[in-house]
Amino acid sequence: MFKDLFSLKDRVALVTGGSRGIGRMIAAGFLAQGAAKVYITARKAGPCEQTAKELSAEYGGECIALPIDISSLAGIEMLAAEIKKREPRLDILVNNAGAAWGADFDEFPESGWDKVMTLNVKAPFFLTKALAAPLRASASAERPAKVINIASIDGIFVNPLETYSYAASKAGLIHLTRRMAVRLIKDHVVVTAIAPGPFKSDLNRAARDNADEVATKVPSGRIGTDEDMAGAAIYLASRAGDYVVGATITVDGGIVYANAGIAGSGWDS
Repeated sequence: MFKDLFSLKDRVALVTGGSRGIGRMIAAGFLAQGAAKVYITARKAGPCEQTAKELSAEYGGECIALPIDISSLAGIEMLAAEIKKREPRLDILVNNAGAAWGADFDEFPESGWDKVMTLNVKAPFFLTKALAAPLRASASAERPAKVINIASIDGIFVNPLETYSYAASKAGLIHLTRRMAVRLIKDHVVVTAIAPGPFKSDLNRAARDNADEVATKVPSGRIGTDEDMAGAAIYLASRAGDYVVGATITVDGGIVYANAGIAGSGWDS
């Protein structure tokens, strides 16, 4: 009964923003649990292809690079067309690609608002919509398809940084997850979200470059590891998470629930 509870054997996944940081952690975790194919996207072709090559060599499955910018509807449609051309079904979609912007309230630019909202909220919705057909083709009551949105603890509590559009976008994504979950569960597509705390990444330079200092502000005493992020994503993507619908799992070492904050750093991706 429990033998293959966390197995992803034979499943096909797409992880946006998969060339580095949290996206790479998740892609690696899926391959380690037996996923047949994991497609990863990124804006830059070089890093995307390099990551795909490295992960394919390290794990048994196949990691495939699709370097496409999904910050526009044209890019989203291009990515969806590539997936549909290659795969009759899609078992798992991870909406991880994201952006952040920080500026003083009185100086915050419209460009910083629009860029972040477009990539962090608009893109996950329209990419899921564009890939609804292959997700539905994979889905059944016995084995639902999965959509996992990567939010942030900044969408749950108030980070001291002036990252207005980022915080708003991640809060919006958490509620969008609930709204999408209610609709798509009818098609046996389970939608959930993960709200990461501090993990090493290019976007979270504080955790990447000053991990020991950041760790002092985390109740568990450390920043997140690859295994922490992969574990949460594997849980939601596998049979183990089939009955978890619309929930956002906080993976932050206790920051949110201890009402702690880390001044001067962002969190995820």
